[in-house]
Amino acid sequence: MAEILARRSLRQAALPEALEVVHSELDAVWEDAPFVPELDRMTFATAVIEAASNVIQHAVPETARPVEIGVDLIVTAGSLEARVSAFGAANPAALDAGSAMPDADAESGRGLALIHALVTTVTFRRENGTNTWILTKSRLED
Repeated sequence: MAEILARRSLRQAALPEALEVVHSELDAVWEDAPFVPELDRMTFATAVIEAASNVIQHAVPETARPVEIGVDLIVTAGSLEARVSAFGAANPAALDAGSAMPDADAESGRGLALIHALVTTVTFRRENGTNTWILTKSRLED
């Protein structure tokens, strides 16, 4: 496993105000890893914010307990990784792992396509009542 050069994490209620915390953690990880090129920062951050927004807007509780969002940001010499988790969320009914952009008239469905366009890989895992999207971006060289 590659050496972790910077790492930030959060876990809290999946409410709209959690997006500000995600933004703050992204800013903090860039302070810890100033060597990451600006283009990598922008594309990765956009994908992470989109994934977090999807959890906040669309995750459905599996039980009476509310959904919590978790974001774990990891920087190594060769990649950026985010694990965006929906704790206590039901299994997504129709997880479409495709990366095709929907029709121009579609009112939703662009988020996952955008994420796929911005990062190198997107992986979905469901374990113990938690849905986790793992976003990995191979870093550009300086």
